[in-house]
Order: sequence, then structure tokens, then C-alpha cells
Amino acid sequence: MEDLKYIPADYKSDQSVRWCPGCGDHAVLNVLHKAMASLGVAPHMTAVISGIGCSSRLPYYMNTYGFHTIHGRAAAIATGFKVANPEMTVWQVSGDGDGLAIGGNHFIHAVRRNIDINMILFNNKIYGLTKGQYSPTSDRGFVSKSSPYGTTEDPFIPAELVFGARGNFFARSFDVELKTSQEILEAAARHKGTSVCEILTNCVIFNHGIHSFITDREVRADRTIHLCHGEKMLFGKNNEKGLVRDGFLLKAVEVGKDGYTIDDVLVHDAHCESNFLHQQLAMMDGHSLPLAIGVIRDFDAPTYNDSVSEQVAEVRAKKGFDKLRDMIMAGETWEVK
Repeated sequence: MEDLKYIPADYKSDQSVRWCPGCGDHAVLNVLHKAMASLGVAPHMTAVISGIGCSSRLPYYMNTYGFHTIHGRAAAIATGFKVANPEMTVWQVSGDGDGLAIGGNHFIHAVRRNIDINMILFNNKIYGLTKGQYSPTSDRGFVSKSSPYGTTEDPFIPAELVFGARGNFFARSFDVELKTSQEILEAAARHKGTSVCEILTNCVIFNHGIHSFITDREVRADRTIHLCHGEKMLFGKNNEKGLVRDGFLLKAVEVGKDGYTIDDVLVHDAHCESNFLHQQLAMMDGHSLPLAIGVIRDFDAPTYNDSVSEQVAEVRAKKGFDKLRDMIMAGETWEVK
């Protein structure tokens, strides 16, 4: 029998999508449906798990298994689900508040353990569902309902957390880059282990235009760089600019000027075991160096769920346990009368 072919509509539920018109979350949902159809994993073999927040409504709009869980605990529940159901493809959806504030501990430990789940981190630098408080990714000085005189703290940079937790897959896109967003979601699903896709989204109500300094069409080509494994790190409207080494740092140059040629421009290696260059690329912010989008790191390493399954099988074979009661009653026991 031929393999079934899926289309995006196969992954859409019959629920009306309840996000504000113009919200960037609509675009992410759209590309997720397309990515799932392209990957061809059956809806009944897919689970989408979320926490609390605007983005966390997403499971309602999926014709897959779904869990709308509790605040900050999506990664913990996704971990348990994957370990118990290793054959399932698991997507975990969180916003910057849900994922990095109350859920920050679960986030870094899921990454550290390298559980085979696909994390989508919606980053609009604001709490939208609770009506406009600053979030862990809001910039210092940001004025909001909970910081009327400006925040007095520095934000998390999601990429920095991922690399600090020894993450093996990190990619980035933004809501209006539909092709790139679909590309990174498909790459994340193919990766074995924890994948983190940060997608910069726009909140039209409480933080409109927060990413416009890099996403506006007039500046996007000069302030972003789309990284592709095995290709030169070029950017600009005509790919006239590139990234080169300047000692231990990165430098943006114009090819053909100041003695720099195309041979000086770095080639992207997403699969390199060392994350030194990957971290430098992920930390570029669109100011002195372009913001990196696309798959920045994609390195294979043993996964937590595979390791747990192997350990359970090994102990079961060694001890002869087939049931929980057998394990409880093994070894020294005594009876109380």
C-alpha cells in the first residue's frame, strides 16, 4: 500500500482561531500545518502540548492529539508524554512568558536532557494574554503596565539559554518570514533530540512593531542573514555583504572592498560539534551584526528518551522484572503480622 499523502488541511481542527486579527501567531500556525504536511507524520501520531498564554491556544487549532496544560509546565508534560510514547512526534508550544519565566527551569532542563521534542518559542517580548505586562525578554527600560517607568532589568536572550543548557538544535525566524519558518520547523522535526525554534512574533495590541527594526522590508535584507548549512554567510539585497573572522570575533564586510573577497566569507556548518561559532551567530542582534535566521545549530547527540528506554530494557533483562509488583517484591522482604 502506498504511503498516505497529507495536506495542511489534514492538521487543521474545526475550531475558529481566536487570536487578534494581525497577530503573528496566525502565521506560525499556518506554517506549522504546512510543515506537518510536508513531513508526512500522521495526525494520530502527533501531539501538540502547550502551557498558558496566547500562543498556548494553538493545540485547539490542530487535528492532532493536544494538551493545553498549566502555566510554565508544557516542557515537563511534553517530556513525560515523549518518554511514555516514544513513537509519537511531540511539539511543545510556549510564549516568552510561559516558557522563560515560570517555565524557565523546565525549559533549560528539557534542553539539557535532550529529549526528542520540538519546542516552538513564540517571542513577542510581552505578556499578551494577561494584557501587556513586561516579560523575561522585554528590553531594559521597556514601559509596560507592570513597568510604567521602564524595566530595571536586562532580558533573557533565548539563544543564550539554549547554548548555556548545552542545546544541540537552535533555529530562528519571524512571523512574516513564512518560508524560513517552515524550513526551520521541518528541520527541527527531523532532528533527534530537543529542538528549539524561536519565532519572533508581533503583538498588534500590546507591543506592536517591537521587531520592526529588523522585519520591515526596507531594512530586512541588511539587518538579517539567512544561514544555510554548507553555504557562504552572505546577506544584503544583492548578497554583497558577508561575515568574516576578525580575531575571535565576527565582522560584517562588503565583499570586494577593503581587500575582502568571497573567499574570506565564512561557510556555515550547522552540524559542527563545537558550539563556539554557533553561539556567536545566535547572539547577533541586528545592530552591528545582522540577526541570524534559519538553522543555526543542528548537532546529533544521544536523546534522553532513547537512553531511558535502553536503561529500562537493560535492567528488565538483568533483573527479570516484567511487572511493577515483581520489582517491589524483589530482594529482601518481610511480613508484618
